[in-house]
Amino acid sequence: MFQRPATTLYRNGQRLPLDGNPVRLSVNPRARRISIRIDARQGEAVLVAPSERRLDQAVAFARTKSAWIAERLSHRAERSPLEPGQILDLFGRPTRLVAGPGSTAARLTHDVQGPLIVSGGTGEAYVRRVLTLLKREARQVLVARTQVHLDALGQRPVKVSIGDPKSRWGSCSPHNRTIRYSWRVVMAPPEVIDYLAAHEVAHLVHADHSPAYWAVVHRLVGDHRPYRAWLREHGPALHGVGAA
Repeated sequence: MFQRPATTLYRNGQRLPLDGNPVRLSVNPRARRISIRIDARQGEAVLVAPSERRLDQAVAFARTKSAWIAERLSHRAERSPLEPGQILDLFGRPTRLVAGPGSTAARLTHDVQGPLIVSGGTGEAYVRRVLTLLKREARQVLVARTQVHLDALGQRPVKVSIGDPKSRWGSCSPHNRTIRYSWRVVMAPPEVIDYLAAHEVAHLVHADHSPAYWAVVHRLVGDHRPYRAWLREHGPALHGVGAA
């Protein structure tokens, strides 16, 4: 007798508590395997599967990693609004936010205590001006470091854009030669920023994360593990910046 194939109990985009941890199910047809990532801004784990039929496998896998998920979610940083008096790291250096006169644009300067960002405006207007400056600084340094690594590999130019993805620090599309970065990495130390640029440029050579790919990254920046560890540890804090 003909039997209908079993259907999954889960669906793309579904949210559910899993062993006390908030998780969201996500289908990505380009994914080669089941994986788990932490969405620091939403405070949840994201279970990624290549198809909806494999979401039940993703849930089963996540159950074996419940302690790890709980530990990573516990590191979620408190939200840090962008307002006068706050201190954020810019290129790894503590930088004070200061109120400026009127509606002047945000600018990066220094005083005897160190770097500071001075901006006019109040409330949302102040936040917009500071974000504009941070994104501009991010674009400038990431474009420069991207070009350094392109030259090192003999690669043609790419289009670089700056955004604010929820979890990724960068992404590369080799087919149309575009690289997209999170502006938030501008708050990381320079060597971490440089690693991120190398990480994405290396995808122009190898689109996967195979040993051959990591060999290219190693050629560009040496041992990448400390930089990846820094992003894992401090990423939640970076994602908390700019939230009310």
